[in-house]
Amino acid sequence: MGLEGKLETLNFSALPSLRVLNLSDNHLHGSIPAAMSSLSKLTSLDLSTNNLTGTIPSELGSLTRLYTLYLDQNKISGSIPSSLGNLTRLQSLRLSVVGITLVCYKRDKSIANDSCEEFAGKHFFSIWSVGHEKELFKVILGATENFDKKYQIGVGAHSIVYKATLPSGITLAIKKLQGEGQVVEQSFQNEIQALTQIRHRNIVRLYGFCSTTKFSFIAYEYMETGSLGAILRSRERAMELDWVKRVNIIRDIAQDLSYLHHDCAPPIVHRDITCNNILLDEEYKACVSDFGISRMLEPNSSHWSVLAGTHGYMAPELAYVMRVTEKCDVYSFGVVALEVMHGIHPGDLINSLSLSMLVKDVLDPRIPLHMVDPFIKEVLGVILIALQCIDTNPQSRPTMEQVSQRLTYPKSFPISNVHCFH
Repeated sequence: MGLEGKLETLNFSALPSLRVLNLSDNHLHGSIPAAMSSLSKLTSLDLSTNNLTGTIPSELGSLTRLYTLYLDQNKISGSIPSSLGNLTRLQSLRLSVVGITLVCYKRDKSIANDSCEEFAGKHFFSIWSVGHEKELFKVILGATENFDKKYQIGVGAHSIVYKATLPSGITLAIKKLQGEGQVVEQSFQNEIQALTQIRHRNIVRLYGFCSTTKFSFIAYEYMETGSLGAILRSRERAMELDWVKRVNIIRDIAQDLSYLHHDCAPPIVHRDITCNNILLDEEYKACVSDFGISRMLEPNSSHWSVLAGTHGYMAPELAYVMRVTEKCDVYSFGVVALEVMHGIHPGDLINSLSLSMLVKDVLDPRIPLHMVDPFIKEVLGVILIALQCIDTNPQSRPTMEQVSQRLTYPKSFPISNVHCFH
């Protein structure tokens, strides 16, 4: 509504029964008044995206009924008051202090001692569900021997991923950002913003993150089986992925993207769905990772963007429109689905698609498939859906919700004559 004034001018004592207060994005300036402590019944406070300055008043620690507290995207300075530790009901916390950006989400209500450790006002670490060790920042440095090369398990455009086994026995994947500048910083912020707001079984789990004057890193759950792309590129490991596993992996990815597009508010577009960004656990459950260039589709925004993504997976319309929509992810999903079925990136296959193409030309020759196999229709259904997803016309592509429903309930996507695909 655009208050565009000082927060101190509001008479909070006149609102003793207020339970939810959202003043985000209102061009408010000045400091956060200690008088807000009179809102004793408040369960949600959102002052984000304003021009607030000064320090966080310790009096906010008396708002013990708070479940959510958002103070990020302001110009607040000083230290984080220890009184915030009194907010035992807090489930979601976003703070922004000059030199520090802190976002916490308590995933398990039974965990009473989630820690957000601050070190010398210069860096921080937040962690969930992996124990209550002190100074976890130092623990991770010790577990990787100051990020020694022998712990590396992956390399990206702006990051190196390390395997870190903590003294408690928990193993994490640590993504250390490389380089400086706005691109790296934006990638870090995008990933943190996305993963602290989304919770889904097919999205890699965020455990914490750290930002210092020297480097930044993000801690994720460690996925034992590794990336889908690495498995497909290995002749031996690709044999582990039978057709049932491959169909299930594609179904997992579809469910995740359906959640991002249709169950998140605002919707989130990943923008870099590739086989390298799909991680598998020991039971071959697929999880989407790397939200570094993701975008939230805020209402009343044009969503224009510079060209970003991985060559061979980007929707063709981005070359001339460069407008981010959910259909960009749908195209990338179609490419990934074909790659899982084909065994290698389907670039040449996509360029040569025709009505006379045989299904055996699409399927990975390393894995046998017979017409009598009970899951033949599911395999063929995946191929048909994938072909719809890579339609050059974005409007002709299905939504990820439709894709997920068809893969979850294959009978709703009947194939009348299996033999016509021989």
